[in-house]
Amino acid sequence: MSVLTTAKRKSLPASQFAGPDRSYPIPDASHAANAKARASQAVNEGRMSEDQKAKIDAKANKVLGHSDAQKMARMISKK
Repeated sequence: MSVLTTAKRKSLPASQFAGPDRSYPIPDASHAANAKARASQAVNEGRMSEDQKAKIDAKANKVLGHSDAQKMARMISKK
């Protein structure tokens, strides 16, 4: 994952964060993937709702270039 210094994080616009209160920064693909992983972990530990995770995943997916159509295709192919 690329380094995100405190100064760089503070300079990011609000649109570069997937979570509430400037949490889960997603300035690049590696941070977006990490945001999704941490959100899943938080749900599994009971610290986050599925709804909040879905919002984080949706924002991170935009950075990662994942569309809903691609997601559906992957789900169907797993069956």
